[in-house]
Amino acid sequence: MTQFPRSSNLRSVDAPIDADVALVEAAREGDVAAFEALVDKYRDRVYGLALRMTRTEADAAEITQDTFLNAYQHLAELQGDNLKAFGSWLTRIAANQSLMRLRHRKVASQVEQSLDEPSFNERGSLVDEVADWRLDALGQTLDNELRTAIQKATDELPEDHRRVFLLRDLDGLSYEEIAEITGESVPAIKSRLHRARLALRAAIDDFYQDVE
Repeated sequence: MTQFPRSSNLRSVDAPIDADVALVEAAREGDVAAFEALVDKYRDRVYGLALRMTRTEADAAEITQDTFLNAYQHLAELQGDNLKAFGSWLTRIAANQSLMRLRHRKVASQVEQSLDEPSFNERGSLVDEVADWRLDALGQTLDNELRTAIQKATDELPEDHRRVFLLRDLDGLSYEEIAEITGESVPAIKSRLHRARLALRAAIDDFYQDVE
């Protein structure tokens, strides 16, 4: 992670939500330590999103750095609601960076299955399993076996369905924000999210049927 020098003008990041606005304004005035405070506050959120989307630690680390560098370069453009919701604005940048990395990876490999016409089995799940991914957000409330079932079901979602599920249900982006990031329509996003949720619900139902 890029290091920023400290400054005596740094405001406390533990203050109310307006602290983000104060820190952004200070950073725009040249107080780089104020931006370092924002990095410290949001680093884990950005890294977690990137890791969930790319599923590789190396990519997640690079995306995290690129996200904060991108944000730093565009602080002057931050106005209105985006200024008051710096965390959400940063999340959108991280999601865009992650999608760009996934698209570049797909072009480079030339072996990934088309997302437009995926192969499904009779239960509506993607036939080819994707790499291991941990559903950390649910891990604290579900036992290990159920988490394993949900993780497997999530891994088996088509990539476009899985991406919408991550951005909406785990990272809390609005349908409009997801549409802006992915270039897809809101109805299409809602449809894919609905199918993703149905697949996860089916996995949970099957789990409880098996343990009865």
